[in-house]
Amino acid sequence: MAAPPEKTLKNLSGKWVMNTSDGTFIPTNPPRLVETSDRCPVQQGVSWFMRRIIAFATVTLTVSEYEKDGYTHIDIEQVASPGGVRSTENRTLDWEYREHTDKVFGDVRGKSRWVKLSNVDDDDFLKKGYDDMEGEHVQSYVESKGGGWTADQVS
Repeated sequence: MAAPPEKTLKNLSGKWVMNTSDGTFIPTNPPRLVETSDRCPVQQGVSWFMRRIIAFATVTLTVSEYEKDGYTHIDIEQVASPGGVRSTENRTLDWEYREHTDKVFGDVRGKSRWVKLSNVDDDDFLKKGYDDMEGEHVQSYVESKGGGWTADQVS
C-alpha cells in the first residue's frame, strides 16, 4: 500500500507502521509477519537476539518534520512492540555530521540533506528507480563508529 498523496518528503509528519513484507513504512495497520532478509543487520553487527525481536515486532515510527533556523528537521521516534524497544533519531538536513548512539546499531555518526539526484556523489545505484527524477530527495549517510559499515540512502 502506498502512502496517501498528501504525504511527501516535505510532509512526513505522522505515525508510520512497518510493512514487514518489504520493509517499507505505511500509515495504516500493519500486515502480519512474512519472511524478511537477515543479511544487512548481520553485517551491521546487530545481535541474533535483537534481530529476532525486530523480525517479530511491529515497528512504529512517529515522525515530526519541521523547519527551524533555515533547515528542515526530521525527528523520528521508533518503537518496536512487543518489547517496547525505543530509539530516537533526530536529523537536520544540513549535511553536517552528528554523533548518535542507537540501541540497535550502536555508536554512529551521520549526516542528511536535501539533494537532487544529479548531485548524489559517485553512486549510480542511488539515482535509479524514482518517479521524480528532477525534484529534491532526502539523502542520509551513516557511518558505524566501531562496526566497519556505512549506509547511504536516498529517499
